[in-house]
Order: sequence, then structure tokens, then C-alpha cells
Amino acid sequence: MSADRPTLPPVRLHSDAELARDALSAPLFARAAQLARWAEPGVPVGVGGELLQEQLAAAVGHLGLSADEDGAGYAAEAWQLAVDTGLVEIEESAETAEEGETLPDDAAAGTATPGEELALLTSGSPQDILDIWLGGMETVLADAVAPDLSEIADQIAEGGDLDLDAIDWNPEEEAELLDGILGNLYLLTALNEDPEQAVPLPALAASMIVPDDMDEPTDDILEEVSEAMMRLDDQFRVLEPIGLVAYRPVDEALIEELDEDGATVKSPEPLEDEDVSRYGMVRLTPLGIYAVRARMLDAGVDAPAVGDLTDKGADVLLDALPGYPEPLAQAESEQWLAARKPLDAARDLLAAARGDDEDGPLRRLACQQTLSLAGPEAEPALREVLDDRQLGGLARVWLAEHGATDVPEPSQDMIFWLTVDTIAAQLGAADAAEESAAELRALVEGLVGQHSGFFDTAWRVDHPATADVLEAMGRLHPDKKTAKEARKAAFKARSRQES
Repeated sequence: MSADRPTLPPVRLHSDAELARDALSAPLFARAAQLARWAEPGVPVGVGGELLQEQLAAAVGHLGLSADEDGAGYAAEAWQLAVDTGLVEIEESAETAEEGETLPDDAAAGTATPGEELALLTSGSPQDILDIWLGGMETVLADAVAPDLSEIADQIAEGGDLDLDAIDWNPEEEAELLDGILGNLYLLTALNEDPEQAVPLPALAASMIVPDDMDEPTDDILEEVSEAMMRLDDQFRVLEPIGLVAYRPVDEALIEELDEDGATVKSPEPLEDEDVSRYGMVRLTPLGIYAVRARMLDAGVDAPAVGDLTDKGADVLLDALPGYPEPLAQAESEQWLAARKPLDAARDLLAAARGDDEDGPLRRLACQQTLSLAGPEAEPALREVLDDRQLGGLARVWLAEHGATDVPEPSQDMIFWLTVDTIAAQLGAADAAEESAAELRALVEGLVGQHSGFFDTAWRVDHPATADVLEAMGRLHPDKKTAKEARKAAFKARSRQES
């Protein structure tokens, strides 16, 4: 298979309009928009643009969070997001403190009013909304990897000095770990036929920590996984309100509680196999898939999505499709065909499918699968290649499946050439999907069983993959005598090719 195929499987994205609606309904972003509109008359703010105590209380009430013990925190987070995304703008007060002078805690240092970005939430395009949301998402990602400063804040309140060295925190490492976790979650989502299926938090943490070649994790590795899980639990709780993930947190009953001296005061409950979800379950939302992909693209990663190939040539389509899971390959093909006239599309596909190179069989398989979605308007293109050695076989298959009449019988040479080409394509597909091995074995058994003296003819087939196909048939066929015949035929084919 070609080495330049995407290393990441494609994802199916929701439409920009659907994603924009998801962004507007994400709790944190929705609250930020509410507070930006609430700021219409002008709201006094502190030096950093934060709401003053009286205004924060009013914001809590405006959001309907007065009865929530965390209401002030939610309101402050939403306000900060509104500031960071430009939904509100801050105009500094003309009467500011002189250098070295400290303003009272309740003194206003400026006034906040709705920003230009706010109008885009109602009058802008879906992409405008997504761009604003993406900016906010980056702020939330930064918050998710920030250290917990509550202990240091308590020390300062008690008259101590700020000691940043006391924080066991490396911002680059923390950001890299979260990026890696989101990347693995993205990959698992892309590989899963059900994007709604959540991933257990232990498995996600282990995917970043346990070495691939380690059969049994050591106690030290398991301890690292456990620590990473607890960090991820905190981080996913931060990321869920912006709409990036759907998260079921770790059951509080499973968390060991320590006293101020680090001694255990409550041990976690024992975990039964069926209770693995209590350790946390997470999945990327459709908005999260869009966001992680956008970050990967910005970082130069090839992260394809269904629809990317709609405006590309047939050669690009056929090169890419073998690396796609079957449902996404079909979706990509359907969009590609819908953008073209059926007859022109069929001719382009057939022309791109030709070739004696190593990837030729896979291209022809992708061509056949794509053409199976084409309507009867494509028939003339298939009839035009009936005499083509490489395309005549697949053309007859298509015409037969579509009930065409007056289709000439293929020659024996064409039948065997198509057989070798088909197996070569299946071998290439099996390289990328181990589960295809059983289907390939069944195909080989069926072909040999249908044709007596199959190998006496097969080794003479003028196809560049003949020897490789026969060698593979020798490995795959369960009957020892038949496997030996295949290997002998492969030897003859290779000697013929080299002579």
C-alpha cells in the first residue's frame, strides 16, 4: 500500500450549522453570551476585567444561579470567557490609580460593554460562531492544565510568600499530555463505528502511559495511570461545559480521602468488573471532534474528514479510499459522485483505475466499489472498456449487477486476470485490516474449489502480482496438498516474470 495515505482515519463531521448550534448551546459559552448581552448598559469591572463583587452577584442572578452554591464560580468563569473571546470589551477608566498606588478591592478600573464579536452570534455565519467558540475553547484548555492554586492562595492569605517553585507543575508537559489524550480520544472515535460510544477513563489514561510492548503493567506504571486518571477527571470536568466532551465523572465513592497529613481516612470501594464505568467515561462530542481536528490541522497533521475529496480528481479519491473504513468510504464516494455527472464520473474513475503499479489492484477495487453506487447513466462508460485487459472484468461485473443485456462473455485470460487482481487487492486491504484475513481465506478456498486445475492456469497470468498472490494462497489455504500446489505455481510464475 502507498506510504503516503493518511495516518489518521477520516471522521464524519456535522454541518457547520449544526456545530454552530452546538457551540451556542454549550453551557459555558451560552452563559458568556448571556452576560455579554447583560453588559449592554456598561458594567464596572476591576483591573483585570473581572466583575466586582456587587456586579458578580447581579450576574449570578441574571444567569439564574442564585440557588447554586457554585453559582458565583460559574458566573465568573462565563464572564472571563466573554472577555477572552471579545464578546465584551473593556474600556479603562480615565481615573486610574497612579503607579504604586493600590485601588480598593471594590473600585472600578474600567467599564465593560458588549464587543463586536457578540453581534456575530446572531448575524454572522456558522463559521463566524465556530471561530469565536474555538477561541474560547483554547482558553478553557489552558485553564484545564493550570495548577490548583488554592493551597498557595491559603498560604498567602495567612501572610506567607508566593512560592511558585512549590507547585509541582510543568505547563509544557501538562499541555502535551492533554493534547495526547485528546488525540487518542479522537483516534478511538474515528475507528469506532459508533461515535457515541464512550471510552473508559482507565483505558484512555493507560493509552498514554503503558508502553505498547508491555504485557503486564508494573505497579509503578499502574500508579502513574491512577494519577493520570485523577488529573484527567479534573480536566474533563473543566472541558465538558464548553461542549468539547461528554463526561461521566469518576464516582466519588471510589476516591481515596486523605486527611491534612496525607493519612487515609476513607479507602475507595472495591470495584467489580461490571462497574468499570464508575471510573469515568468520556467521549468527544461532534463539536469536540471538529475542534480537535482543527487543532491537528493547525499543527500540520493530516486529519481527513468525509467530504474532503469532493473537489479532488478520481486519482486522489481512489488512492485514499482503501485507507477508509467501509461506511466512511461509501459516504465519501457518494459525495464525490453527487458533485459530478454520472457518465463523466464513471469515465474518470475507470481512467484512474488503470496501472500495473503495486497499488493498481486496490485502486480498481475502490473503483468497483465506487461505481457500484453510480446509476444507469454510467453504463456507456463501462461498455467502452469491455475489451480493456485491466478493466473489462470489473466492467462486466458492474453491467451484470445492473441487469444489462448483450454483454459478451469474458475470455478465460480475462477471468483469471481479474481473479489475480481481486486477490491482490484483498491482500492489500488485509494489510490494513487484520479482520479481513478470514474473508480472504474464504475467498481463496472458494476460488480454488470452483476451478479444477486452477494453479495450472493461474501461474501463466500476465499480472505483476501473480507470484505474490499464489504465494499468499499457499499460506492461506488450509489443505496442505492445495497449499503445496499454490507454492509450486508461485515459483513458476516468479521464474516466468524473471526470464
